[in-house]
Amino acid sequence: MLETKAVESNQPSAPGVKKYVLIGAGPASVRAAETLRKADPRCSITMIGQEKESPYSRMALPYYLSGIIEDTGTHLRKTDGHFEHLKIDHVVAKVEKIDPEKHTVTTDHGDFFDYDKLLIATGSRPANCPFPGSDTAGVVNCWTLEDGRQILDAIKPGSKVALLGAGFVASIIIEAMVKKGVDLTVMLGRTGYMVSRMMDETAGKLIQTWCEAKGVHMILPSSIKSIEPGPALKRDDDSLTEFDLIIVATGVYSNIEFLEGSGIKTDNGILVDAGLRTNIEDIYAAGDVAQGPDFSTGGHSVHAIQPTAVDHGRIAAVNMMGGNASYKGSLSMNVLDTSGLVSTSFGSWGGVEGGESAVLLDKENYKYVRLNFKDDLLVGAITVGRTDFIGVLRGLIQSEIPLGDWKEKLKEDPTLVMNAYLSRSLDVAR
Repeated sequence: MLETKAVESNQPSAPGVKKYVLIGAGPASVRAAETLRKADPRCSITMIGQEKESPYSRMALPYYLSGIIEDTGTHLRKTDGHFEHLKIDHVVAKVEKIDPEKHTVTTDHGDFFDYDKLLIATGSRPANCPFPGSDTAGVVNCWTLEDGRQILDAIKPGSKVALLGAGFVASIIIEAMVKKGVDLTVMLGRTGYMVSRMMDETAGKLIQTWCEAKGVHMILPSSIKSIEPGPALKRDDDSLTEFDLIIVATGVYSNIEFLEGSGIKTDNGILVDAGLRTNIEDIYAAGDVAQGPDFSTGGHSVHAIQPTAVDHGRIAAVNMMGGNASYKGSLSMNVLDTSGLVSTSFGSWGGVEGGESAVLLDKENYKYVRLNFKDDLLVGAITVGRTDFIGVLRGLIQSEIPLGDWKEKLKEDPTLVMNAYLSRSLDVAR
């Protein structure tokens, strides 16, 4: 665990030494810092994060909860002294203000850091619980490594646990709770089915049925009035259902509030161009906080997934050093393991206006494939219970290979995607 490090101010650097400040200590910042150091052994790199932990992956938290890994297994870099060896100064603090004119950032400790180039990679935070009483003892988010420790301290086989939320993060938590043998109750989203922001109703209902077969109880948000001491859920008939622990996983929002008054343009996240540049000179953004180019729509979206964060970090670092790297755009991509049932969604998984779809459904065996087409391109896909062509689906969508005659073949049998990919790739290569 890292010790809090307070400083009065930046020490002056040697003449000609570039000063890079990275706000955030997640995958985007780590990749950016390593890219900067590899290219410039002399530059000054300061990475400012709020948690007293070695930088880690939030997506690894459920595996920690499951007991598959120790807490150190979540760390992005496993070698002791990795950041010290690279002379990356990891400061534990919260940045409260950015002054673009003075090229400084100020922390909650009252310390300030001046920069030549600044990267904002502050990630996201859990959405507020939709019910009154979320500050009740026994109610916890599953967002930080410390949250994970609290959850493990509070549960044992047979513990009664309520999970408020049924999105991506919640679904991975379900797997961890099932492995721990808890008595689990899950609140579905307002749509009435699981993972509604990444899959259609057919897929969401299949995952729900799978979980129910594992002994998970499902309830609707409309059946809950509030959270009461205990902790307990007050139901619509005013009855109380007590739990040993209530976990809140109702979504996330980008951490952009501290930018008010900075002049940096934001929407759902920080608006950036293909080079991850903001509207302010010398300031870049990456990861879950960046609203960058979207491969599927041609617009700008926040894609809160680790592969996007890592790509962002590398490209932003190259451009901070004066390069001209360009980001083609994030492909919406989700691979989810919910207590043994693997599901995926890619690109325009819900289809596109004027497009066509091909569907194959086997409810009894929890298998589902949906392919979405625009003209003769594959632009989106959903799978449940099929892992044999996950990589091929991504490849077909990202490569934008015209399907030709294979489109009609896939409409008849969506499982032929591997054949289509190999055939069309060879044709294009000739």
